[in-house]
Amino acid sequence: MKYPVVIHKSEYGYDVSCPVLPGCHSQGDTLAEALENIKDAIATYLQMVSEEIKDKEIYEVEVEAAA
Repeated sequence: MKYPVVIHKSEYGYDVSCPVLPGCHSQGDTLAEALENIKDAIATYLQMVSEEIKDKEIYEVEVEAAA
């Protein structure tokens, strides 16, 4: 699957986050390193969520968008 990521370049390197996975962040000294690191962070995030919801009922709720 593909996930959107947001990259911020600073004097210290690159910070990267995945906005659709709250709290999923990483970094790297180079853009390539940051992108590889966020791939690992996303995989770890998804594994943790998978283990957390194992054997639990999942529900969906609908929320109206704010005006």
